[in-house]
Amino acid sequence: MHTYSLTVADEYSNFRLDVFLADALPDAPSRSFIKRIIESQQVLVNGKRVKAHHKVCAGDAVEVPVPEVAAIDVAPENIALDIFYQDDDIAVINKPIGMMVHPATGCYSGTLVNALLFHFKNLSDVNQPHRPGIVHRLDRATSGLIIVAKNNVAHARLSRQFEKHAVVKRYVALVEGLVEFDEGVIDAPLGRHPYHHKKRAVVFHGSKEAQTRYHVITRAHNRSLVALFPQTGRTHQLRVHMAHLGHPILGDDKYGTQKSFNRLALHAQSIEVTHPTTRQRIAFSSVIPAEFLRACEQPE
Repeated sequence: MHTYSLTVADEYSNFRLDVFLADALPDAPSRSFIKRIIESQQVLVNGKRVKAHHKVCAGDAVEVPVPEVAAIDVAPENIALDIFYQDDDIAVINKPIGMMVHPATGCYSGTLVNALLFHFKNLSDVNQPHRPGIVHRLDRATSGLIIVAKNNVAHARLSRQFEKHAVVKRYVALVEGLVEFDEGVIDAPLGRHPYHHKKRAVVFHGSKEAQTRYHVITRAHNRSLVALFPQTGRTHQLRVHMAHLGHPILGDDKYGTQKSFNRLALHAQSIEVTHPTTRQRIAFSSVIPAEFLRACEQPE
């Protein structure tokens, strides 16, 4: 059991306790999971037990005991992986859509970590025990390339590159409408949505700077295929920025229209880093998903 000590920030003032915790706790536990903890009278607000509907105030001290994911046996699972590249220090995996990167509350199997434990003998262990080898993440609904560290030295050196924005990432997305300019930069700060706690939005209070460079690959049938180059790494950055531009990513259930495509049309196509041992720049690039290309060849 791990107890999280949280202080309610200004933007959460007057939120229900369960809504606040769903957004503030790491790995975004489900509302039902949080409600069970509150109902068991384990959550304290300013030292007192309260109900799930209790409204929190800025500055409130909240104590939340959460079962450790690490205490749960994260087992190797024989899940097929598209191993794009590997050597003694790193592996590059082409992650499919629908696969979570690591176990989280309520989901302890079927993740990339479960598959990695089966396929690789050595993985870094400097991260939390349920995240061996994981240096960075992709959303569950996003497919594409992700780098895994096989030892702790590689993990530390890769992590520093991500912190210093020395990693070059290119995504491809199929978006709604015909993007007007061939290329541009979306420079719009991101923060929590003022009304929907699970979403992010372009806001100018309590936000962080965010930049995305884009380049249009092709336009057809009221759709645009674009290459996206995040200059910062904010939550849902590409999805929010494209919606802000007026061209939400197809299949996006949060910032667009889910039924507009059979999946979130976002793919991490390439990644470039400095190799942790050779210190040479290396780049890996996958093909654009066939369904993205087909959608540009046929009318709606």
